[in-house]
Amino acid sequence: MSIRKALPGDEKALAALHGAIFAQGWSAQSFDAFLRDAAILVLSHGAPADGFIVLRMAAGEAEILTLGVLPSARGKGLAKALVRAAAGHAAARNCKDLYLEVGIENKAARALYEGLGFVQVGRRNAYYPRPGQPAEDALVLKCAPSDLGNAHGFD
Repeated sequence: MSIRKALPGDEKALAALHGAIFAQGWSAQSFDAFLRDAAILVLSHGAPADGFIVLRMAAGEAEILTLGVLPSARGKGLAKALVRAAAGHAAARNCKDLYLEVGIENKAARALYEGLGFVQVGRRNAYYPRPGQPAEDALVLKCAPSDLGNAHGFD
């Protein structure tokens, strides 16, 4: 398994990967903007890219904007490795808090984050739109990156 920081030129591959994981994939233009404004870590475990995490940092705080692992690569600890790498990246940049939102019905993701020590600090009502269904509430979770990060020198 390897984790690297995404580079300019990865936008199309990241958009394709996001589209393979999520029903509403992000565009290459979105990833281009994130490459300038955020950190994107890409995980490979047999394929060129099996998963990724997008992390934005400002004013001593970090936020996980999205995290995804291909369905065929799930259950191998890859999402946990990505969260730990992102936490290490944030801690190395003196971020004291790491936040994220997760759908209230996303039991697998909630178990991952709670197992890593994230705690609920808020709730966003009707946060995630769902075609043909009521929007799903999101829980706002927080942890200290230094509590779970591993030191990665992604620059």
